[in-house]
Amino acid sequence: MLFGNVERRAGIRYTAVTGGHNIAIAPSAGGAVIHSVDRAMRILAVLAGRRMSLGEIASRLDLAPSTTHGIVRTLLAHGMVVQERDSGHYRLGPGTLRLGTVYLDTLELRARVAGWAGELARRTGCAVRTGVLLLSDVVVVAHEPRPDGVRQMPEVGIVIPAHACALGKALLAHEPGTAPTLHAMTGETITDAAALEAELHHVRRTGIATEVEEAVIGECGLAAPVADATDVAGAIGLVVASSGWPLPGTALDALRDTARAVSRELGATAWPPAAAISGPASA
Repeated sequence: MLFGNVERRAGIRYTAVTGGHNIAIAPSAGGAVIHSVDRAMRILAVLAGRRMSLGEIASRLDLAPSTTHGIVRTLLAHGMVVQERDSGHYRLGPGTLRLGTVYLDTLELRARVAGWAGELARRTGCAVRTGVLLLSDVVVVAHEPRPDGVRQMPEVGIVIPAHACALGKALLAHEPGTAPTLHAMTGETITDAAALEAELHHVRRTGIATEVEEAVIGECGLAAPVADATDVAGAIGLVVASSGWPLPGTALDALRDTARAVSRELGATAWPPAAAISGPASA
């Protein structure tokens, strides 16, 4: 998948792992913000999956045309943006792909999961996704297809609202103060903050999150957090058609075993992570 190429399938947004789809850059996060960098990031975000003229970019972001032109020219020089010869419109450039590839190649979580995901798929018959939190979304950084031989779309880079998927719930449960916008993806999506918090409390207590057709009609899943020596590094989950739901206890055991094994390789001393422990933890 090329970075900046966004498509929609059953409510899931497919985009680059560097972010992409209308990400709201939060100027207040982390204190002082360098405005030119903030504006450059906003331009990259608004171009994700789009081809836009300079005027359209400036209008969308409420920036002066001269300011937008200067930033876009700088992004062009670094390959982060390219300009189409025929239309003069701008789109994301190959520099974004290079950064995203470097990110994936240096992500230890992805490397560790690679040694376990195939076996987990074989034991459960399910596709296996590994994700990390990006603001209020989950970005899938590794995908192991179902072992049934049926051709499946590669899913690395898909972006799913965190509150609507098991991966996201496994991660949000360990993010104090996280309050995503609870928009509906399907009729089953949790849009009530109290109901979501009840689910997150369950995840913290058990280490397991579930979803039933909350992001995509006909798709269900389980997920578990994966920890490193200091924190939760991501989550790993099983994806199954609703006709195969609920998954048997053997699949749940296999998911726990895998989350525990990957966490151990990442340096965790116990699993579930501390916030999810209810009783003695098992390393």
